[in-house]
Amino acid sequence: MNSIELFSAAKINLSIDVLGKRPDGYHEVEMILQEVDLSDIIRIEKRQRGIELGISVPYLPTDDRNMAYKAAYLFFEHTGINAGAGITLEKNIPVSAGLGGGSSNAAYVLIGLDKLFETGLSAQELKSLSARLGSDVPFFIEGGTAVCRGRGEITQSIETETMFDLLIVKPDISVSTKDIYMSLDTESIKTRPLTENLIDALRANDSITVSKHLVNVLETVTFKIYPEIKDLKVRITELGALNSLMSGSGSAVFGIFRNKYDALLAADKLPDGKYKKYVVRTKVR
Repeated sequence: MNSIELFSAAKINLSIDVLGKRPDGYHEVEMILQEVDLSDIIRIEKRQRGIELGISVPYLPTDDRNMAYKAAYLFFEHTGINAGAGITLEKNIPVSAGLGGGSSNAAYVLIGLDKLFETGLSAQELKSLSARLGSDVPFFIEGGTAVCRGRGEITQSIETETMFDLLIVKPDISVSTKDIYMSLDTESIKTRPLTENLIDALRANDSITVSKHLVNVLETVTFKIYPEIKDLKVRITELGALNSLMSGSGSAVFGIFRNKYDALLAADKLPDGKYKKYVVRTKVR
């Protein structure tokens, strides 16, 4: 096998709790991540040497500032394989949206290179490698649904068959995750996720109860800086969502709907020029 193609999935956060600041400067988090079927397409081919990255959009770097490039470099460094790779990345996941596109790309490059070069790395080895690239990257090694702790790199899969239809809406706003976390006062958080209740609802395949337990403590910061994101969350609920939530630190907001038809109706009622809109389903691995 000389080449491979992978679908690098986005994620949403069904919950985010921030428990405090760690000695290493990161924040201690507890959050539930869920893969969805909005995906970038990654194509990797073997090369004799070097790493070459091509991207379908002009505004992303194609050198070692890009997480997909970093992942390839780390793979060859870790395995000692004297070879290279050509990587083509077709972007569909919006950037600076809280949907984990860069983290997903990094994870799927590691997965793809492991398969392409038949290195047989275990899931735990891939997770350990991916944790060096970013806090959300280990989640995508196994994907599906998981509770993530520590700085996000400690993942525990949640066995669930819960499938629900979503409308994800990305306003024309880019949010800095670093800035949001720096502005967060954990002592002032009044409403926190009931993580165990949410896990139980997912295991019971109860999307109605899942929707009732959506909480993201980062909204307390992001909504103050960007009130239009808060307005968008309210609007999605008004359009028939069972509930809505900001994903990550923003700027994307998603709503859980009873079915795809309702999600499509809601999308049609939001102006095309103002938002990027995606009607998707959750993924179960």
